[in-house]
Order: sequence, then C-alpha cells, then structure tokens
Amino acid sequence: MDNQSMYDNSNLPRDSATERSSPSSLCQNVCRGPCWHRFPLKLGCAGIILLALIVIGLRISVISLTQNSSKEKSSVDSQENRKETTERPVLLTCPMHWQQIRDKCLYFHETSKPWNDSLVDCSTRESSLLLIQDQKELRLIQNLINKEATLFWIGLTLTSSEKNWKWINGSFLNSNILPVSGDAKEDSCVCISSTQFISESCAAVNRWICQKEVKPVRNKVICSSS
Repeated sequence: MDNQSMYDNSNLPRDSATERSSPSSLCQNVCRGPCWHRFPLKLGCAGIILLALIVIGLRISVISLTQNSSKEKSSVDSQENRKETTERPVLLTCPMHWQQIRDKCLYFHETSKPWNDSLVDCSTRESSLLLIQDQKELRLIQNLINKEATLFWIGLTLTSSEKNWKWINGSFLNSNILPVSGDAKEDSCVCISSTQFISESCAAVNRWICQKEVKPVRNKVICSSS
C-alpha cells in the first residue's frame, strides 16, 4: 500500500511542479511592484544628465564671452595707447604781432582811442580788453611796455552804483592785490604804463591791450600700419 502510494507520487506530472516554481513566474510575482519604479528612476537619471550638460554648456559660453570681452578690451586699450602716442598735445602759438604771457596772447595797439572804442575793437578781434590777475602778471606785462609815459586801457571800470572797480567779465577788483592810484570818480576807467596802474577818464584817448587765451591743440602724427 505504501509502495503504491509512493509509486503514484513519483508519477505525478513534473511540468506542473516546474511551472509553479519557474523563475520567470517568481520574477513576475515578486518584482511586479518594484519594476514600475524603474521608469521614473531612468527618467530622473536622464534629467540629471541633461541638466549637467546644460550647466557645462553655459559655463563654456561664459568662459568664451569672458575671453572675447578681454580681447576686445585689450584691442581698445591698444588703440587708445596708439592714439596717445600718435597725438602729442602742443600749445597753439599766438597769432602774428601778438605776444604770449602765461596762458594769454596780448596785442598792444599803436593807435589811441577812448575806452569804449577800445572795447569794441578787441571784440572785433575775437578777444577782450586785458584782465590782470595779480601783481606778478602786472609786472610781466609792464616789462613789455617800452615807454614809461605810454598808457594802455585795460578792462577795468568804476561802476556808478556800487562805486567799485569792476572787470568787464563781471568780477570786482581786489584792491589789496591791485591798488588803483588816481581819482575814483564816475566815468573812470583804468589804464597801465610801465610803472603805473592808474584811473583815467573813460573819454580820454589812450592805447589799449587786447587779450585772448592760448588754447591747446593736438599735433597728429600719421603712422603707417605694418
């Protein structure tokens, strides 16, 4: 009886047992849940790789732009340096018959006229009647006057309202620096000689001094490119 039973068990179909314990069947049963997680994982990895590529590309672009900017700056600096070396600043010489004192060109007139006429004459020459800054400048100008008795109008008059000496540019005279000798009365103008700084009637006839500034200009040197 027992032998028959063992015989019967040994004759059971093996296919059914094999099918129940098949690895593929086990994988399907065991991995059914975790296998769905593989797609998001792969998608996440692809996203990280793509982001890394974008970061690398942006970094390369920034480095390229920085290098181009440095090259352009170097080119501009080189051009400016070349421009500085080919353009040398020089002082414009005074026109013919004008004499230079400091940063001024002076014209000493040989004819004599009233103060108002001398003012107009200087204006037509694109200049103004002489303005004196200090004692040192006054002495430099007086050294250019040959005759002691010769008087020259300058751009200084007495205002009728304030009773103060006023330059034609609107500023007032500092009498402590340039004291005026002579009467300070209405319709008075100032003239200078080789030794004097005095008040005269504006209607008197004297010579006059015009002034214009010496302006810097650039002397361009053309260089042949190699």
